[in-house]
Amino acid sequence: MPGSIWDAGHRRTTIGLLTLVTLVAFEAMAVGTAMPSAVDELDGVAWYAWPFSAFLVTSVVGMVVGGEVGDRRSPRPGVLAGVLVFAAGLLIAGVSQHMAVLVVGRAVQGLGAGVVIVLLYVIAGQAYSSELRPRLFGAFAAGWVLPALIGPLAAGLVTTHVGWRGVFLGLLPLVGAGLALLLSAGSDAAPPWAVAGRRSNAPWALLAGAGIAALQYAAQRLDLAGVGLVVVGAVALAAGLRRLLPPGTVRARPGIPAVVACRGLAAGAFFGMDALLPFVLTEQHGWSASTAGLPLTAGAVGWVVAAQLQGRRAEVPRQRVLRAGFVLLALGLLTTATVAVPAFGGWPAYLSWFVAGVGMGLGMPSVGVLLLHLSPEAERGANSAALQISDVTASALCIGLSGVLVAGAADSGGALWPAVLAAVAVLSVPALLGARVAGRTVPPGQEASAAATTLAAT
Repeated sequence: MPGSIWDAGHRRTTIGLLTLVTLVAFEAMAVGTAMPSAVDELDGVAWYAWPFSAFLVTSVVGMVVGGEVGDRRSPRPGVLAGVLVFAAGLLIAGVSQHMAVLVVGRAVQGLGAGVVIVLLYVIAGQAYSSELRPRLFGAFAAGWVLPALIGPLAAGLVTTHVGWRGVFLGLLPLVGAGLALLLSAGSDAAPPWAVAGRRSNAPWALLAGAGIAALQYAAQRLDLAGVGLVVVGAVALAAGLRRLLPPGTVRARPGIPAVVACRGLAAGAFFGMDALLPFVLTEQHGWSASTAGLPLTAGAVGWVVAAQLQGRRAEVPRQRVLRAGFVLLALGLLTTATVAVPAFGGWPAYLSWFVAGVGMGLGMPSVGVLLLHLSPEAERGANSAALQISDVTASALCIGLSGVLVAGAADSGGALWPAVLAAVAVLSVPALLGARVAGRTVPPGQEASAAATTLAAT
């Protein structure tokens, strides 16, 4: 029997990992709810986008640093440092008296969060056997998605009754509890493959993060300056990613490059529409803000349910589960095009986005399992960082692109449905492409070893 992620040998580590994942995810969900109150109190309307951009840029740097730490020494001290940096960012943001200070706090949070998220993957590879990883990544999915269900509501209640500072400061004790549980299990010995002295890729990560931020800002402008920002941002992003992603990622070369590409394809397709759907339901069908978010809840439920189910079917080869996830994601996206039809009133979005969520629940854990299975132990940190960077980059680009398509139609006063159909068509491309690329995630000649790994779980 392979054991359980909740047995005596894994329980503390599992709870610590899930606590930190959930808290980082909750903070990411909650800040959008608290930010309007913070901007109003600090008189920082002109700074509104900067707390989000600062977090994004420094999180990419943190991911690279976390990957390098995980490949050079024990990940647990790195997690300690990352959590302390994240907590320091929470404290700075929570006590800030000026928007500039709040931006600094968010930047510090992003740096710490990037380090932590990557090192949690490294710990997963070291502390859990290949038989247990599907279930662990299923639990990770719940840790990421559940905050989407309760995060905005909880943050709204805290902001209303305590103040926006409580959203940041209230997480500090919980962060400490999760860190204590995680560090109390396992040793701090450096792995035998640790290699020191490699040149850091952090400057390239900063360049890539700045490129993403420039492209996001350019998407909010429809003028000549915006065009210039697109060019500068694209050049910076391409130069940074060339050093941060495995060679062959753009071409989805078999093995790790295809796995990293699949993460970006899935994240871009899903989150591009996930960010757009409430706006379309509000503008096209007149739904209230609270009602327009309910289909996203359906997607989150589908994600959690499927993530738990995939952890119980470890005998199925992972690349097949991943392909099934992409097919369902594409199906969910394509049927979400019904929100463009006025006669339907937007109601099919509940079912279509549930299906898309099921696709993500099958696909995202499978990507994590494949990454750890294929990565040499000495490269798990760097590859985990590449996985997260692919996710962040593709999500940001697809959200920006879909937003430009629909916002342009809304601003012109014309019909919204052609822009919605165009956005759905664009976002369906990476999902359909991912269904094809999924077969490349296990290189030729390694199919037998992959099958042996999955069968061992039974």
